[in-house]
Amino acid sequence: MEEYGKILIIAMPVFLALIIFEKIYGIYKKNDTAPLIDSVSSISSGITNSVKDVLGLSITFISYEWLVSKIALQHMEPSVLSYFIAFFVIDFYGYWSHRLAHQINFLWNKHAIHHSSEEFNLACALRQPIASLVNLFTFLLIPAALLGVPASVIAITLPLHLFLQFWYHTKHINKMGVLEHIIVTPSHHRVHHAINPEYLDKNHSQIFIFWDKLFGTFQAELDDVPPVFGITRPANTWNPIKINFQHLTLLIKDAWRAENWNDKFTIWFKPTGWRPKNFEEKYPVNKIENVFDFEKYGTQNSQKLIYWSVAQVLITLLFVSYLFDNIAKIGLPNIFIYGFFIFITIYSYSELMDKSKYAILWEGFRFSAAIGIITYNGDWFGLNTIFSFSNYIILIYLGISFLTTIYFVTVDFKNNQNQTINSLNPL
Repeated sequence: MEEYGKILIIAMPVFLALIIFEKIYGIYKKNDTAPLIDSVSSISSGITNSVKDVLGLSITFISYEWLVSKIALQHMEPSVLSYFIAFFVIDFYGYWSHRLAHQINFLWNKHAIHHSSEEFNLACALRQPIASLVNLFTFLLIPAALLGVPASVIAITLPLHLFLQFWYHTKHINKMGVLEHIIVTPSHHRVHHAINPEYLDKNHSQIFIFWDKLFGTFQAELDDVPPVFGITRPANTWNPIKINFQHLTLLIKDAWRAENWNDKFTIWFKPTGWRPKNFEEKYPVNKIENVFDFEKYGTQNSQKLIYWSVAQVLITLLFVSYLFDNIAKIGLPNIFIYGFFIFITIYSYSELMDKSKYAILWEGFRFSAAIGIITYNGDWFGLNTIFSFSNYIILIYLGISFLTTIYFVTVDFKNNQNQTINSLNPL
C-alpha cells in the first residue's frame, strides 16, 4: 500500500499538469474537448479508484506470487529480459480482461465508469472503477509465471503499464503513420470509446495493437464516421460513485424481476446489455438509439458552481496527497476512516454538481464526520505535527464548504432555473 501511495504522489501532479495543458491547448486551438465539469467528474473518479487501490480494497483469488511458486519451470532474476517478458504478458492479460469486460454482463459493471464520459480527453482516462473489488484474471499471467518472472517485477510493471495508457485519451492527436500498425494510438482508442455501431466493442488492446488484429477485434477510425463517445445507456450523473454501480443495480433488479429461473442465473453471464424477453418494454431504461441525435448530459450549471467544483476537487487532491504520503504514520484503522472521508467528500460535491438538494445532507454529514475525527484524535491524523493550526484550517474550510453548498441549493439553483425558463420564454 505504502509503495503504491508513493508512486501516486509522483504520478498525480504529472497527470494533472497534462490535463491542464490539454485544456489550454484546446482553448488555443478553438477546440476545447475538456469541459471543466466533465474533467472534475473524471478526476474525482480517479481519486476514488486510487484510494481504493492504496487501501488494498481488492481481493485476488489466485495471487501471482502463488502461481510462480507452483508452476514456474525456472526462476528468473529481475533483469531487462524479465521486465520485457512481464510487460508483454501483462499486455496480453490486459487485452483479454478488457475484452471480457465488454462482453460479459456482470463484468461490464466495473468498466462502464471508464466509458461513461461523453467527452474524450486525458481526464477521462482517470475514470477507473471502485467496483472492481475482485480480480478474476490472474490466471492470464500464467505465461510469465511459467517462465519464473519474479512477483516484484510484475508489481512494478503493472502500474507502469497502466500509466502508459493515459496519453492516448485525446482528440488532439491525429493518426500517427507507421505507429498505427504497432501501438495503440489516440485514433485507435477513439474508436474503442465510441458508441457508433461501426465502432462498438472494438480495439481492446492496451499498448500493442496487434492483439486486436490477431483476435479479430480491430477497427480503424473512419474518415466519414466521426466517433461519438459515452455509453449506450447514459449515466446522466457526474457522481462517479453512483456510476460505478448503475449497471450492477440494473442487473440485480432484472434478476429479481425475471420470472424464469434460468434468466435469473444466466443474466450475469450473458452478453453485455442482455435483458430477459420483453423487459425493454416492461421495464424501459434510457438508451441511445441514434448516436447523432441525443443530448449530452448537463445540468445547466452556473459558472460559479463549475469553478467551485474545480476548487473542491483540487482541495480533495491535497487531502489525498497527505493520505498517500503518510500511510504508515496514519496507520490502521485510521487509513480506512480517512478513505471513507474522501469518498464522502467526492459524493457530496458531485451531488452538488448534479444539482441535487441532498447535497446539503451529504455536506453536513461530511462536516460532522470531520468534527468527530478531530475531536477524537485531537487533530487531523497527525497533521498538527506539520502545521500547528491545521485543525482551524480544516474546520474553516469545511464550514465554508457547508455554507456554500446551502447557498447553491437554496439560491443559485433556483436563480439559474428561473434564468433558463426566462430564456426559453422571452415573451
